[in-house]
Amino acid sequence: MGQLTSIIFIVVMFGFLYFFMIRPQRKQQQQHQQMLSKIKRGDKVTTIGRLHGVVDEVNEAEKTVTLDCDGIFLVFDLSAVAKIAPKADAAAKATDAKPADADKAADDSADTEESHIDSAASNVDSAAESADSAADDSEAK
Repeated sequence: MGQLTSIIFIVVMFGFLYFFMIRPQRKQQQQHQQMLSKIKRGDKVTTIGRLHGVVDEVNEAEKTVTLDCDGIFLVFDLSAVAKIAPKADAAAKATDAKPADADKAADDSADTEESHIDSAASNVDSAAESADSAADDSEAK
């Protein structure tokens, strides 16, 4: 009975390792490979060493990428690319897609700011009135 329990424990541990460590790591590797297969000239990338550059050339045969880093051309392994920066065009489209929401948010923030100013002004007025009344009380004595 003790041997059966230890065998079941080992099988459960391997199952745990597979579902919580090996499987997610494989998914992440597949996503990284898909990202690298889509890399092309002109993409802004960041390497695993946190170097930022623009792709100048991709050599599929040697699995290398040449990056233009402010006029300095550096050759890296394709696997050294950590991420591809989102395109400026995509960011501009996302911004253009919701101009009404941005205008509404700006109006809401302006209204909120005006209400804060109004409440601050009323606090100053009430403080001045209480100071005047305190001064009147002290003069009356």
